[in-house]
Amino acid sequence: MLRAIAAQYDMQIGAVECLADHIHLTCSAPPRIAPARAAQILKSVSTRKLFEEFPWLKREYWGGEVWAGGYFVRSIGPGLTKEQVERYVREQTAEL
Repeated sequence: MLRAIAAQYDMQIGAVECLADHIHLTCSAPPRIAPARAAQILKSVSTRKLFEEFPWLKREYWGGEVWAGGYFVRSIGPGLTKEQVERYVREQTAEL
């Protein structure tokens, strides 16, 4: 779902690791989309789609908040490569 949403906004999702209470992922976006806006798009659109597909979730998340309010963003560049970030994401597991 996140990959489809990203594609609609000219973004790309790379590595993804889903844990019980959060998700690690890499996302690339064009310069016109600020990191905060990318997070907002992924979180808000996915929430709406989840509620449409699984109406019973509205009872579980009665406030309409599926995602926590925060997020972490780190850009790649000198000293940190895309491959390093994607390896980090893939290494995130429930066992850590």
